[in-house]
Amino acid sequence: MDLRYTPAEQAFRAEIRGWLEQHVPADPLPDFDSTREGFEAHRVWERALHAGGWGMVTWPEAYGGRGLDLIRWLIFEEEYYRAGAPLRVNQNGIFLLGPTLIEYGTDEQKARFLPAMAAGDTIWAQAWSEPNAGSDLAGVCATAVRDGDDYMLSGHKIWSSRAVHADWAFGLFRAPGSERHKGLSLILFPLDAQGVAISPIRRLDGKPVFAELHLDDVRVPAANRLGGEGEGWAVCMSTAGFERGLMLRSPARFQVAAAKLVELYKARAGGLDPTIGAKVMQAWMDADAYALSIYATASRLIAGGGIGPETSTNKIFWSELDLDLHRTALSILGEEAELTDTGGWLDGYVFALAGPIYAGANEIQRNIIAERMLGLPR
Repeated sequence: MDLRYTPAEQAFRAEIRGWLEQHVPADPLPDFDSTREGFEAHRVWERALHAGGWGMVTWPEAYGGRGLDLIRWLIFEEEYYRAGAPLRVNQNGIFLLGPTLIEYGTDEQKARFLPAMAAGDTIWAQAWSEPNAGSDLAGVCATAVRDGDDYMLSGHKIWSSRAVHADWAFGLFRAPGSERHKGLSLILFPLDAQGVAISPIRRLDGKPVFAELHLDDVRVPAANRLGGEGEGWAVCMSTAGFERGLMLRSPARFQVAAAKLVELYKARAGGLDPTIGAKVMQAWMDADAYALSIYATASRLIAGGGIGPETSTNKIFWSELDLDLHRTALSILGEEAELTDTGGWLDGYVFALAGPIYAGANEIQRNIIAERMLGLPR
């Protein structure tokens, strides 16, 4: 493996670094989960990114991208996090649904949904989980009943990210009477459609990060189904691959946090337990190892390979890395972290606690590794 960047890749890095230096807001934007004002401020930022040609660099130009490869996307992410740019409010769309649309969508669906997604005009929520179907996604009960050229959607979705303020959602529904992995379809629906009721779910900090959705005979065109009828499981597993193994948590997120942790340790090393230094070093090495792993995955995909069950190993690794990073920082800060939240480490730790649960609980990912990668009996 050649780990050197080409001159073209270095020029690309310089281009995005220069643009970000000129355009990243001087003051942090309001939190997009707390208020409509913060949400819309991030939508404006998404539009600014799109105007500069940075909405999603890997997508074809016709759909709002630059047609670049995944290596350049990783470079973009490194510069994006280095610059402290705002978090992407449309991450469910651009990182999860978008790549799935490119793989499974019709030409009409791509033209309809991708440009608006890249421009921030349509912000997406994920509507997969249900009260009795979280990591066990095959257990969803919400139904899609065919009615001529439409579907009638009914059911109960929960923990829908961004759904309080988002415009559209992508949800998994089953044909009545079907079982487990069979009869499932991935269907796109507007959140302002008649029959959709949205109830915010607040975290312990009061932010309405998630929503509960009740759907009562919501009529949507069958043209909103992504992939073939009853093929939703395969489509969703592709989306889950992007979520767990490549795009949702890019390496840059953890490399920047690891570098920040190193600086924190250097500033406060005197009087600390000697074992903390080893934990800082391990966190830095793990962040770098994760980056190298993702570069290898990107190179394999560029060469024509695919994403498989190995994404479960990635998901476990980055979620536990995130926890280790923040636990180590809190060990350095001690009581000060709870009193002042210096550097945002306490808030980051609280968020990291959810990492082993969302995007597929780590216990389920270990089952996948055992069965599909190692061939162990169920």
